[in-house]
Amino acid sequence: MYERIQETASWLKERMTTSPKTAIILGTGLGQLASEITDSYEFPYSEIPNFPVSTVEGHAGKLIFGKLGGKDIMAMEGRFHFYEGYNMKEVTFPERVMYELGIETLFVSNASGGMNPDFKIGDLMIITDHINLFPEHPLRGKNFPTGPRFPDMHEAYNHKLIELADEIGKEKGIRLMHGVYMGVQGPTFETPAEYRMYHHMGADAVGMSTVPEVIVACHCGIKVFGISIITDLGGFDVPVEVSHEEVQKAANEAQPKMTEIMREMIRRS
Repeated sequence: MYERIQETASWLKERMTTSPKTAIILGTGLGQLASEITDSYEFPYSEIPNFPVSTVEGHAGKLIFGKLGGKDIMAMEGRFHFYEGYNMKEVTFPERVMYELGIETLFVSNASGGMNPDFKIGDLMIITDHINLFPEHPLRGKNFPTGPRFPDMHEAYNHKLIELADEIGKEKGIRLMHGVYMGVQGPTFETPAEYRMYHHMGADAVGMSTVPEVIVACHCGIKVFGISIITDLGGFDVPVEVSHEEVQKAANEAQPKMTEIMREMIRRS
């Protein structure tokens, strides 16, 4: 696997005309941020050696390079999920490649279900911590030479980047919530009882991604900032039916706020 990661990184390096230190992962329905990237060039996942291919609606499936907030960045428009049938080494393959390309900061976004009664649909939740309920761990197996066998996770989400986001949110009048993200396998949306259980366990939002990517980024020493768009609410007195289309719609409507926060964070960091 490590040889394939290096092969993919070498292939990209030969074709890159920029030197990004920051990467962004765009989740379900969050691809519009890609249109904000200037001087861009891109590679469809299907053309990149060893790269998995995204199969979920709302995930375009391409790697974009260019500028955002005046800085060189790379962006994944579409990610890979455990529920698609990939193993965790495949799900987190891009983060391993990012490390080989010299990425130092990762911005990760997702659409998630909110369980905190203070949340509203369309809220942005800064991820302050996570709970991992995936049945397979991304670091299981032989340890990669990019980090320790037992990496520390006490600050998986960088405190200084969280403070910067809060500062920008106040300046721009954007409501920013804080919370713990629960990562689950999927692909079913949660039952009302599951929503309540996850909230009792300490989570404010739940989704089917992000956690494996963040674990591997931390293993590589990459700083992480995570943000969830709350696209639906569950676990309350009245059960609400959820569809993938509704999640995409809510994510689309909240995108401009997320884009403004991320663009300004990149500009200032």
